Amino acid sequence: MDGSDLEAIKAQLGGVGGGSGANDKGKNDNGEMSKQEEQRQTMLTQILTPDAMLRLRQMSIVKQDKVRGVEDMLIRMARMNQIRERVTEERLKEMLMQINAEHDKETQIVYSRKGYDDSDDDVEYDFE
Repeated sequence: MDGSDLEAIKAQLGGVGGGSGANDKGKNDNGEMSKQEEQRQTMLTQILTPDAMLRLRQMSIVKQDKVRGVEDMLIRMARMNQIRERVTEERLKEMLMQINAEHDKETQIVYSRKGYDDSDDDVEYDFE
């Protein structure tokens, strides 16, 4: 169940209960948030080509927080007039590689082997 399904259920339940002052405020907050999200998506469709938008959507399945950060960066760049033309999929890939190179941490795996004190290993067998 995604967020839109949850919002639809909340709206239906709010309508059934008659609503209260606190519930109306919650609806306004949700309406404002959805309006902001809609504006955000509109800006992204203006900034990105359809192929680049598709790539971001596919990435959001796995790395939703990273995609959100890239979207924020693109919107910021557009507001500061750093983007002159629509961002293609190739340009988006280059940007993602740069971001990964900057934030990439060297992964280090450390094995700690526990020593077991088996008394069986200390026994010497005399096979003569």
